[in-house]
Amino acid sequence: MKKGIHPKWNKEAKVIFNGKAVMTVGSTSDEINTEIWSGNHPFYTGQEILVDTDNLVEKFNKKLEDAKNKPTNTRARKLAKRRRAKSESVAKKEVTLKDMLKDFNK
Repeated sequence: MKKGIHPKWNKEAKVIFNGKAVMTVGSTSDEINTEIWSGNHPFYTGQEILVDTDNLVEKFNKKLEDAKNKPTNTRARKLAKRRRAKSESVAKKEVTLKDMLKDFNK
């Protein structure tokens, strides 16, 4: 075997979760920082924990609250309102062919 091509092997590498060393394993690194390990994984513990490193859940909840506070006028409702207003205005006044063509081209 060639010398100097293999990485250094640590028999006692620390696995760190939330700033605490939770176990030791063999690795080429001295420390392994992790967000999930077998001791807190929902599959092994049967409990659900939320791993939110980028505050994605808070962002989603904020968007959800903002959506609840906004008026619920959708594009379809606005278009229907315009159509009703046009049909009512057309019914009220006498429409010529020229007026119809103007409305059609809009």
